[in-house]
Amino acid sequence: MNHRPEPPKNRDAGIGVVGAGFIVRDCHLVAYTEAAYRVVGITSRTPAKAREVAALRGVPNVYQSLEEMLDDPAIEVVDVAVPPVEQPGVIRCILGHPRRVRGILAHKPLAMTYGEAAELVQACERAGVLLQVNQNMRYDPSVRALKALLDEGRLGDPVLATIEMRAIPHWMPWARDGRSLSTFIMSIHHLDTFRFWLGDPVRVLASARPDPRTTFDHDDGINLYILEYENGARASGWDDVWSGPAREGAGSSTAVRWRFEGTEGLAVGEIGWPGWPARVPSTIDYTTTRDGGRWHRPRWPDAWFPDAFAGTMGGLLRALESGTEPDISGRDNLGTIALCEAVLAAGREHRVTRPGEGEVVGGQ
Repeated sequence: MNHRPEPPKNRDAGIGVVGAGFIVRDCHLVAYTEAAYRVVGITSRTPAKAREVAALRGVPNVYQSLEEMLDDPAIEVVDVAVPPVEQPGVIRCILGHPRRVRGILAHKPLAMTYGEAAELVQACERAGVLLQVNQNMRYDPSVRALKALLDEGRLGDPVLATIEMRAIPHWMPWARDGRSLSTFIMSIHHLDTFRFWLGDPVRVLASARPDPRTTFDHDDGINLYILEYENGARASGWDDVWSGPAREGAGSSTAVRWRFEGTEGLAVGEIGWPGWPARVPSTIDYTTTRDGGRWHRPRWPDAWFPDAFAGTMGGLLRALESGTEPDISGRDNLGTIALCEAVLAAGREHRVTRPGEGEVVGGQ
């Protein structure tokens, strides 16, 4: 079973990284080193932090500003890893610089509204800059292994897919004042994964409530949602950021598990993220009607964090060398933003919604 993506043939494109938080320090740069990608330099709004991360991860250059980074002709690709409220401004700055880079890897969410995301996609297209979105759960090894089974038709027609997250995230300070908490920060991973497996749904039902542990104001802490597909398939996510009173003295039971049922087979898996910072490999077990009841349990050392981050950058590098659209292009990702909007509206307005209602998903 092929759970690893095809690597780019050319790994020499110069990468500049914007941001120096833990996701860059412990995921992006670790994965890029293991994949032999060429990171030229890093910049951050806190130069001392950029210097610290550069020294730790062997990044040769630290730029005092984004503009200084963009002035460097060695920078061909910019990896943007800043809070979502800041990302649109960073992308516009990159596009407005006199020296044009070839590609941008944007963090998820691309933007906190569909309208702004569509504007960014159009701006990159006009500028001739390839835009890839770092929806890194698509590169989790178990997620890709299931996708391979589906592409081969080994599970038959899809019937029901579920993702159950029981985890206690650390909400970053920038999450406090956003229009959405779980939907655009946590659920977006699972919604994009459902799109990767099944395509775009036609209807959405959702229910949300605040997380009792999270003290700042928010609506969508715990997220429950159902996606309905035209072919009859259903998908459901249970994104539980409360996960019981583990921090308050009870025992802990955290996991991110998924299950996919088809007319000819069943697959179940677990994503190793709750074990972070320990590397916990993701898993998949599956059985089909043609196997006489046998379970297949392939195992590998690969994990979601940090390995998936080499995949999303690799997708952009492959697109640059082949002259094609990235596999998680900005335009494709508009479908994920539209789905987030639909889940948010369904939960708040207590009604069935449709992805892209009131918006043209193509961003025109």
